[in-house]
Amino acid sequence: MELKMLLLVSLLAALELSSVAGSHRGSMPGSPLNISRDDRGLQQVVLAATYSFNNQSNDAFLFKPSTIHSAQRQIVKGIRYSGDLDISRTVCRKRDQNKDLSKCDFQPKGRLHQTFQCHFEVWVVPWENQTKIQVFLCKP
Repeated sequence: MELKMLLLVSLLAALELSSVAGSHRGSMPGSPLNISRDDRGLQQVVLAATYSFNNQSNDAFLFKPSTIHSAQRQIVKGIRYSGDLDISRTVCRKRDQNKDLSKCDFQPKGRLHQTFQCHFEVWVVPWENQTKIQVFLCKP
């Protein structure tokens, strides 16, 4: 009787472990997880990377995100965001000192319209109030 009880307890424990492992697949710390394009943290990271791009660019106009194609979040001594997006030229000129990209419309189709395809990797350490843009590569 004791052996049957031990086997039953072992079987139940094994089933529980397999169900717990299955329910957390892809969200374990250290593994990348696809996230929604509407994720608040992602939006902040994309904006920070775009501001960095604008500060380094010699373009007379500001760029802002136009499309986020894919994004992932990974928990690694902070939060690492990565993904692909498009940034497009706006009608706002850098010299106008307009820092609020939400108030800048995109350039209409024509000579000044330009869009870059970009890949980004940004590491955020919230408890240290740190955001490090590790990669922000763009091509026409």
